[in-house]
Amino acid sequence: MNAVYRAIGITKQAFHKRLNRYLHTMDEEQQLLKVVQDIRNEHPGMGARELYFIIQPSWMGRDRFEAFCFKNGLKIAKKRSFIRTTNSLGVTRFDNLVMGIELTRVNQVWVSDITYYQIGDRFYYLTFVMDLYSRYIVGYSVADNLCTEHTTLPSLKMALRGRQLKPGLIFHSDGGGQYYSKEFRRLTARYKILNSMGKTPFENPNAERINGIIKNYYLSHFLPHTYAELVKQTARAVRNYNRRPHGSLGRVSPEKFEQMQNVEMCTSPEHSVKSDLACHGLAHIPTFS
Repeated sequence: MNAVYRAIGITKQAFHKRLNRYLHTMDEEQQLLKVVQDIRNEHPGMGARELYFIIQPSWMGRDRFEAFCFKNGLKIAKKRSFIRTTNSLGVTRFDNLVMGIELTRVNQVWVSDITYYQIGDRFYYLTFVMDLYSRYIVGYSVADNLCTEHTTLPSLKMALRGRQLKPGLIFHSDGGGQYYSKEFRRLTARYKILNSMGKTPFENPNAERINGIIKNYYLSHFLPHTYAELVKQTARAVRNYNRRPHGSLGRVSPEKFEQMQNVEMCTSPEHSVKSDLACHGLAHIPTFS
């Protein structure tokens, strides 16, 4: 390989630096695509330029953003669904391990998704991790950006702090870049968690539903006006959701259902609220009782 590097006039270190930068850009674009699709779902007639001024990605200019949207089938003029089921950027995608699976216990399958929440002209990002058997939200995060270290990583770490796991837990998500980043895969590998992905939102419906419940049943009524309030109110929403009766659980709450299953838990998400606030630099803010 050294001969190849010399032939093209570049050092090995420079080559790998460029490669890592390219892979990082691909990761960011996949993260951005999910957000653009979610916003377009709420605003079907919104053009790429309007989307740019709403999201305002710091690492991508307006013209490049518009080209990015067009490349991914997001032109308004086209009479077709904006959701792409193929991965045009050649990124990693895990097999769907939950298709047709029979749920028999807690900590068998966790599902997760990232959604956005708008306050004024700013967009924030909520990530939830839910146990598919008990419907208990085991972890979550609130972020002002889409970076892996502020979305999927803290939500999974919160979940891991609160559970006693056996190897083989399936973690199912969509194709968002935060779920196949090196940091995220390194964490799942450490705990012998199996990564799973669906190709469309229809292959991750329960995670999509949690997004809607937290936003529409709780946050839209709590009306947070700042990022700090959003962090607090999301913690409140998660606590309330885990304690509300659930139809698929025989009208008992996810919290009660897990108690009935004798689930061993170190802590619960609501017990981790203060540490979550600290991660956001908001440790001085009192939590809801």
